[in-house]
Amino acid sequence: MGFFSKIIEVYNRQTFVQSKESWTFYRFFVFFFSVKGQKRIFKFIGKILRFAKRKIIGGKNEQEYQYAKWRKRNTASLNDLSRFKKEQKNFIYRPKISILLPVYNPKLEYFKFAVESVLNQVYKNWELCISDDCSTDQEVKNYLKELEQREPSIKINYRKTNGHISTNSNDAAALATGEFISLLDQDDLYSLDALFHIVKGMNEDQVFDIVYSDEDKINAQGWHVQPCLKPEWSPDTFLSRNYICHITFLKKELFDKIGGFRKGLEGSQDYDLLLRATELTTSIKRIPKTLYHWRMHDESTSMNESAKNYAFESGKTALQDAFERRNIEATVIPQKNKPGFYHIDYALDQEPKISIIIPTKNNSKVLQTCIGSIFKKSTYSNFEVIILDNNSDEPELFELFKEYESEENTRFRVLKLAYLFNFSKLMNDGVAAANGDYILLLNNDTEVITPDWMEKMLKHAQRKNTGAVGVKLYYPNDLIQHAGVVIGLGEVAGHTFVAAERNDPGYFHRLTSVNNYSAVTAACLLIAKEKYLSVQGFDERLAIEYNDVDFCLKLVDSGLLNVWLPEVELYHYESLTRGHPHVNKKTYAQSLKEIKYFKSKWMSYIEDDPMYHPSLSRLSTFYDLK
Repeated sequence: MGFFSKIIEVYNRQTFVQSKESWTFYRFFVFFFSVKGQKRIFKFIGKILRFAKRKIIGGKNEQEYQYAKWRKRNTASLNDLSRFKKEQKNFIYRPKISILLPVYNPKLEYFKFAVESVLNQVYKNWELCISDDCSTDQEVKNYLKELEQREPSIKINYRKTNGHISTNSNDAAALATGEFISLLDQDDLYSLDALFHIVKGMNEDQVFDIVYSDEDKINAQGWHVQPCLKPEWSPDTFLSRNYICHITFLKKELFDKIGGFRKGLEGSQDYDLLLRATELTTSIKRIPKTLYHWRMHDESTSMNESAKNYAFESGKTALQDAFERRNIEATVIPQKNKPGFYHIDYALDQEPKISIIIPTKNNSKVLQTCIGSIFKKSTYSNFEVIILDNNSDEPELFELFKEYESEENTRFRVLKLAYLFNFSKLMNDGVAAANGDYILLLNNDTEVITPDWMEKMLKHAQRKNTGAVGVKLYYPNDLIQHAGVVIGLGEVAGHTFVAAERNDPGYFHRLTSVNNYSAVTAACLLIAKEKYLSVQGFDERLAIEYNDVDFCLKLVDSGLLNVWLPEVELYHYESLTRGHPHVNKKTYAQSLKEIKYFKSKWMSYIEDDPMYHPSLSRLSTFYDLK
């Protein structure tokens, strides 16, 4: 890619370019001289300069460069480790951690590094429980004997026959006497402060049964790469892949209760263990620190996904078994060409009526595209379309209404709502008039792509713990417009992966997998009517902006989970009817007023969205590091 091509690529990824919105002088003035606007300008320039530098002198790619910088700022220094040693002595709660390390013919160099990463831990109340699965490498055997004699905190079991990973891990667990167990692969590393931060988190709240952290990988050059920064406990995200993975701590009591690792699930034994554990507890804590380092080599799935193909079939089996235990009718479908990632096809319990609520003002051609795609493409038939006509005066629009009232007289109607535009009030009035058991909020500037879009959304919305269901929206040029909402992005709330390519997998396949988000856009949102009413619908003090985000956060606070689906796709022509809120001084003042109100309600989410990560940027939509 050439220098100017890179400039064009970065430019084209800007939201305003994709939305085709007109820029008034006032809007340009506000953007250019605002702190937010200047940050985006300098970020744009920085990316171009770094690209030019790499083209001239080579070196790490942008992601590796950013992570190396981040690690310098965030990895514990020697002074930090010394301070941690002193601090941990004052912990009131000091559980023993039993680290399970199943071994079979490891590369000795890597295995030694793994053991040393435990021996040098800042927190000292641990035991290392090694079970050797009848290794044939004499050097490995000799090293194990040496450890046994040298380190009193290391226990070793020698199997007489090879039993594979599940049996061997259970044998390691049989040695454990700690209150918690943790898992370590034979060629990976704990950070030296790993146990310290885990136990520090336990001291802050001792009610947790499962604790997990972030992880990264170590490549052949010894570079730390591919940081996987994880959200707080996200049940639907977890059902699409084992995002928890490394580092994981379980209460030994819970481990014993579920019977440890299951034989026959080798390769996904950790996933299966956690699926069973999370059926018995929701006391799960994330420590947002990179405490585990997964080594990349040809025999590891961290580098070579085909190294253990059986592992991904075992993952499918583990998930299917989980749904059977939970009495949920669902089919697990592995994602194509994405080993370890799964699509869950829930059975549809019934076919309830869905009320599709569409607010509009004039723009008959835009609305025609929307409702035409609904009636022509949709495979689900039990729905009604309710148009909320807010002060229209366009004759062509009224003709369109007559046409559909005649053709679809049982499934199409228009409500005349002649008051000053207030999106929240429109939604609430539309829901009050709806006959359906489910409410589908839909912008008039959308177009259906996926024929069975309603069925797919309903399969999730019907679930007891699901709140709002959102979908994947595209700009007209097939770049992404919406893939979930992060609170705090852009200082208030913003969409993720804006202007990413349609086939972009996203950060650790987030664009191809079901995810829990704190919010999804109301441009296309499905929810059970009773759940909508249970949180009193939309807040009418938010007339224009962030009303859908506010609504979703009320659902989260009530204990529900909002879900984003990648398999449901629509086009969204964004803001064609009402325009951008910063188009003039009056609308800009209203925007500021609503932002102030939103922040007064949800500042804790703005500062730390639990479905995001505190170390990820609030300026970039692409899960970039701060």
